[in-house]
Amino acid sequence: QVQLVESGGGLVQAGGSLRLSCLASGRTFSRSAMGWFRQTPGLEREFVAAISWSVPITYYRDSVKGRFTISRDNAKNTVYLQMNSLKPEDTAVYYCAAKSAGMGLTTTQSTYNYWGQGTQVTVSS
Repeated sequence: QVQLVESGGGLVQAGGSLRLSCLASGRTFSRSAMGWFRQTPGLEREFVAAISWSVPITYYRDSVKGRFTISRDNAKNTVYLQMNSLKPEDTAVYYCAAKSAGMGLTTTQSTYNYWGQGTQVTVSS
């Protein structure tokens, strides 16, 4: 079983930065692909970024490419999402997600097995 706890959300002005962290419990973190998703009220949860567990492959949704960076520190069981040049449309609850150990990297939320509770990010204009 994997438990995920996000932190780092908050209120920031447009153009500002935030770094989200996701601390994972469990022994299989280093072999788990990790992802970040976000959801705005009334809309479907959407993929933001993902990182593989082996060779550092990353995926991003087009609207965050060049502004967001996903990374991981396996020694700390933590995955990060550095968000720069934030825009009001980035406002959402951000969720960390993990796949079962050894599974390949994907962007589809239904393929992720474990989810955090989410952290609110609000970008004011």
